[in-house]
Amino acid sequence: MRKTLILSALSGLVLLSACGEKPQDTAGIRSDKPAQVGTGVAAFTDKGWTAGDKAGWSNHLKARANYGMNDHQRAPK
Repeated sequence: MRKTLILSALSGLVLLSACGEKPQDTAGIRSDKPAQVGTGVAAFTDKGWTAGDKAGWSNHLKARANYGMNDHQRAPK
């Protein structure tokens, strides 16, 4: 009887510990910066683009949308 009570109490604690949520405020994206500022890591920066160049950023996105991801323009006619 005593073993059953201890075992049920331990299993209850294990089940309740799975209900906890970890705080998520320590990591994540920095949404207070605009996208054209960049990350500061050279591996993620395209050649010829400098951080903070808003016109270059928008031109790159337009070119990517038209030539790289638009299947209607890439399909043979």
